[in-house]
Formats: sequence, C-alpha cells, structure tokens
Amino acid sequence: MTEQTTTLAPQTRQKIAPLNRPKILSHGTLECRDLVASRRFYEEFLGLTVVRHSQNSMKFRLGEYFCVVCLQRGDRARPTLVGNHWGVDMATKEDVIRAHQLAHEMKDVYGIDKITKLIDNETYGFYFSDLDGNWWEMQYAGDGQGEGTGRNDQHFQNGDVVPM
Repeated sequence: MTEQTTTLAPQTRQKIAPLNRPKILSHGTLECRDLVASRRFYEEFLGLTVVRHSQNSMKFRLGEYFCVVCLQRGDRARPTLVGNHWGVDMATKEDVIRAHQLAHEMKDVYGIDKITKLIDNETYGFYFSDLDGNWWEMQYAGDGQGEGTGRNDQHFQNGDVVPM
C-alpha cells in the first residue's frame, strides 16, 4: 500500500499570526577553543570583520547587521556536523576554486580539517571544517540574474514554491 500525504498548494497555505513580533534576526552563536587562533582564521582566511566585545567572546560578520557570536569554550567546544554549517557566498566560480585550493594549501596554517570535493549542484562550492570543528560552505550560486546576489531575498519574495 502506498502512503499518501495531504498537502496544500504553496499559494493556498494559511498564514498564522505570529505570537511574537521580533524587530530583527540579530545573531547566531558558535563555539571555539581559542579566540586568538579563531580570530586569525576568521579575519585572514574568511575575510570577515571581527570585534572582541567581552572576555570570553567576540563577534564576526560580513556586511549587514546579522553577526555570529563566537564563544570561547576551550576543550569543551563541541564540533558540529556538516548539516549545521555557515555559508559564505563567493562572487564567481573561479573564486570558489581559488578558495578550495587555498583551503588545501593553508590547512595547517589555519587548522582547517576536513575539506570536501567541489560540488556542482544548484550551487557550486565545497564544505570544510575549521580548527574548532565548525563547518563552512563556500559557494557560488549564480550571477545575480535571479540567482546568486540577492538569491535569499528572491526566495522570500517568491514565497513557498513547494508544498509543505
């Protein structure tokens, strides 16, 4: 017997009023072993802006308001799985290829651990884990013509395109 699922078409999904009214999604967190070593990786390898705002943490971001708070946990820092990764969009496929090569060349300098092969699916990129066991994706998602630059904004403007 085949299992059947009842779903609503994307355009007929009932909107439910939220219980809370947040102003903005401001930050996420990750753990690190050592702020000094991690800061070097974030600034030099990833090209992020970093500020130390407390004794045991710092923040990093690229561009907009949203930032990531890095909590120093020493040996208690827990590694994540690749499905829980931080995405970094690159301007071109060539930039992704260069970043992939640099990850291999500089892995001992920055403590980069696992590095996947280049993947060409909906996006072009690769994943790698850093010195703290956090996973990163460096990708190129298009040229800005409907994909790539503004891709996330475009997804939200389109609304649901696949039923729940």
